[in-house]
Amino acid sequence: QVQLVESGGGLVQAGGSLRLSCAASGRTFSSYAMAWFRQAPGKEREFVAAISRSGVRTYYADSVKGRFTISRDNAKNTVYLQMNSLKPEDTAVYYCAADHIPFSSDYASSRDNEYDYWGQGTQVTVSS
Repeated sequence: QVQLVESGGGLVQAGGSLRLSCAASGRTFSSYAMAWFRQAPGKEREFVAAISRSGVRTYYADSVKGRFTISRDNAKNTVYLQMNSLKPEDTAVYYCAADHIPFSSDYASSRDNEYDYWGQGTQVTVSS
């Protein structure tokens, strides 16, 4: 069982930056691929970014590529999402998710139905 707690959301002006953090419980954090998804009001949840167990492989939605950076610190059981050049369309609740990956593999999925554990979400609001 993994518990995920997001933090770092808030209100920021367009062009600004925020860094989200997701702290995971348990001793097997490095066994999980981690991802960020977001959901805006009236819209479906969408993939934002993912990172493999080792942190070597990262994946991004086209809409955030070049602006957002996902990273992880396995010693601290934490995954981060650095968000720069924020736009009003980035406004959403951001969720952290964990997907258990076999030891022999090192990848991360962009499909939300492959993730087993989810955080409660943190609100990001970007004003124009």
